[in-house]
Amino acid sequence: MGKVVNDARKKQRHNPLDRDITTSNGTFKSTKSNGHGNVSDNEQEDEYLDATTSRKILQLAAEQQNEIESDEIKPATSFNQIVSEEVEETLESDEDEENYSDFEGQFEEEEEEEYEVEDQDLELFEKYFSTNNSGLNFNLGDKIMSLIQEKEDMKANQILNPGEDQTAVLLPPKVIAAYQKIGQILSTYKHGKLPKLFKVLPTLKNWEDVLYVTDPERWTPHATYEATKLFVSNLQANEAQRFVEKVLLEKFRTSIEDSDKHTLDYHIYRAIRKSLYKPGAFFKGFLLPLVDSHCTVREATIAASVLAKVSVPVLHSSVALTQLVQRDFKPAATVFIRVLIEKKYALPYQTLDELVFYFMRFRQAAQEELGVEADEMPPLPVVWHKAFLAFAQRYKNDITDDQRDFLLETVRQRFHHAIGPEIRRELLSGSPRLEA
Repeated sequence: MGKVVNDARKKQRHNPLDRDITTSNGTFKSTKSNGHGNVSDNEQEDEYLDATTSRKILQLAAEQQNEIESDEIKPATSFNQIVSEEVEETLESDEDEENYSDFEGQFEEEEEEEYEVEDQDLELFEKYFSTNNSGLNFNLGDKIMSLIQEKEDMKANQILNPGEDQTAVLLPPKVIAAYQKIGQILSTYKHGKLPKLFKVLPTLKNWEDVLYVTDPERWTPHATYEATKLFVSNLQANEAQRFVEKVLLEKFRTSIEDSDKHTLDYHIYRAIRKSLYKPGAFFKGFLLPLVDSHCTVREATIAASVLAKVSVPVLHSSVALTQLVQRDFKPAATVFIRVLIEKKYALPYQTLDELVFYFMRFRQAAQEELGVEADEMPPLPVVWHKAFLAFAQRYKNDITDDQRDFLLETVRQRFHHAIGPEIRRELLSGSPRLEA
């Protein structure tokens, strides 16, 4: 049985494909090559091409014949074709330098020939070379100079007309209508999330114009607190200052005036405290404008109570102290001076000297220099004496002996029966400041 199977395996139904290709009886003819891989002349005569190759050769021959006939019939060529043909001829040449020089001579002779160029191609040629080559740098330079001139003109107009708002824009009616509805919502807001359109206000470049549409005067105290938290946390200090001055300061004064007991609403109190997270915005947008306006002692006391409970960096406090003592005397300003002194900062010597000069200003000699007689000197309020006592208690070791003598003279002339002895005792117990 095994022998029959082996005989069947040896017997094949048909010849292999390579044997059909190489044998003379097969469908395909073999091309025998010599030792160098070249086909002999006799064998080349026996070869023939298939139908696809023959069709391609005939098609190429027909195309060449058509091109020859079209060149003989065509009267003129376009300028772009002439240039492209000449460029192709120069790129395809790989001859020596001598041959290349001969080619240049031939090319010059060909340039002398006259060609008929279409008007459209000629116009395109002149436009391209006149703008892209010769006029590009010149036009670009003029454009840059014109932009610089526009910027300089805008700056000059802002200097000549500082009252005009150059950045004001005309809001679309849809925006005005949408934010008027938001203003109506904020006029009755108590709790919950703010509208999304209101939350994107700090990201707008002209947020002040859009904020004015919402009518901040009608906001509830709850909405004022949420808006202060939103704007102070998302705006820079200089922009947050404008919000604090235009919105929060006005709400603060209105809340006290409208109250029956002249007290501040709790949510406005929280909003002022939240604004202190940007101390520069608070001092420049709230405290100093409040002092410069007609500020009462009660308003100053309420605002100072917020300032006393929040930690403020020493640099901001020292600058605020310097600004306050350089202004004219006001009881409201003295309230803030006392609160900042009682924070017990390690103030720089420059600020301490300004405080010393502030209290020395109320001596009789200093008042006479200002043209005030001794009999006309008004009595100082108690808040001034309390501020003087706080300064003596905290900074008695940071003043010089000369400054101590002048301050003792001020205590003698501006004596208070209850506070004066305490100020004198504190000043005398201190040690002089060490000078470099």
